[in-house]
Amino acid sequence: MNNGKVSIIFLVFLLLFPAMPALGQESPKDIIDRVDRIMRGDSSYGVAEMVISTKRWKRSKTIEIWSEGTEKALIRLLKPRKEEGVATLKIENDIWNYLPKISRTVRIPSSMMMASWMGSHFTNDDLVKESRLVDDYTIEIAFEGEREGAEVWEFRLTPDPDAPVVWGGINFVVRKKDLMPVKADYYDEDGTLKRVVTYSEYRNMGGRLVPAVMQLVPADKPGEFTKITYSELAFNMKHPSDTFSLASLRNK
Repeated sequence: MNNGKVSIIFLVFLLLFPAMPALGQESPKDIIDRVDRIMRGDSSYGVAEMVISTKRWKRSKTIEIWSEGTEKALIRLLKPRKEEGVATLKIENDIWNYLPKISRTVRIPSSMMMASWMGSHFTNDDLVKESRLVDDYTIEIAFEGEREGAEVWEFRLTPDPDAPVVWGGINFVVRKKDLMPVKADYYDEDGTLKRVVTYSEYRNMGGRLVPAVMQLVPADKPGEFTKITYSELAFNMKHPSDTFSLASLRNK
């Protein structure tokens, strides 16, 4: 199964922030490795609002998220009331959805991996695929200087020839002073821009500086977006042993 999609742009991203050492004189690969590790951690819990805006409608959902490393995640809808209890469980490359109205647990087949996740601009595939950027991409600095009042690096990431990745390239902008991600542009193999992810509203949550807001805009659907805003974050707690289980998917 292709393990190419880069999870830093998707939902569990904001929950995975380890402590960061002091900056030194590093190569582009070292810097991206640090940024990548910002987005990973041992375990976490969060509550967020997910706003989905399309040409036809705009909806808001409140979600609760548990994670353990990059392999396990449980996401449950709290609001709106008509969707309360709808949940997704991820264990490595497998995904199950629980639909409380019909009391049914459904394993997502490979044919449905590109379908929308909970009506958002994310897909089921986005939740599954993991990649460490430094393992799969050649990294170089494309720009270094000031943008919008902040000193930044812009990195150009080109996939290695045999890397099992989806994206044909990524441009990734990082703030110099604290290694906070600012923006990521994702391109297909033909060099066509497919999606833009922006990060904002940096604040201390759970004892760490994080971008509390992440917004994904599909390049082929101008005006549409999915925006995630975290209101609660906690890190490195010990989850009960049955948190990431089919029983918990139905009953947590």
